[in-house]
Amino acid sequence: MLTLQTALTFFGISILLGLTPGPDNLFVLMQSATQGRKAGMLVVFGLSTGIIVHTSAIAMGLATLFAASATAFLVLKFVGAAYLAYLAWGAFHAPVGDTAGNSALIMRPAQLYLRGIIMNLTNPKVVLFFLALLPQFVSAERGAIAPQFFQLGAIFIISTLITFGGIAWFAASVGQRLRRSAQAQRWLNRSAATVFALLAAKLAFAQR
Repeated sequence: MLTLQTALTFFGISILLGLTPGPDNLFVLMQSATQGRKAGMLVVFGLSTGIIVHTSAIAMGLATLFAASATAFLVLKFVGAAYLAYLAWGAFHAPVGDTAGNSALIMRPAQLYLRGIIMNLTNPKVVLFFLALLPQFVSAERGAIAPQFFQLGAIFIISTLITFGGIAWFAASVGQRLRRSAQAQRWLNRSAATVFALLAAKLAFAQR
């Protein structure tokens, strides 16, 4: 079991990491601004599900095998970059209109949730980040290692829901105002496409 001090320290670090600009929170920001608050939270839930997978992989030792494979890293990063490029294309060509009355602008909850999962799981840097961060907060002196990893993963998810949820709330409020204007909505879609394209390029050229 984690000590209270260890849990609180890790929680504080996780909050700071959640607020630091990065691919995941930028992704949440743009999805919330273009699709709304509910859409943003569904993406956050998807990202949190991805965290569960990463934590499980570390607890079972699979992340170590991945970190040792240059091929796995290469394949995963290009899959992730291709997916982001696809999202950029979709955002750039998204129709402009009233999101309340145009079903073409509304994504199903399952699609948004899946976006979050894919975004998280296809970023190999997340695996390496967790592999570097989590072991620093576990100790064999406190008992079995795997349960400690899962406790850290749960804390990280809670911090993600707090920080990313706040980002989704704020971005959706701003986006709601912008979507009332066709010109502003077009600008918002192009901005989202640019962000997704830049994230795709960054991931494609990422090094281990």
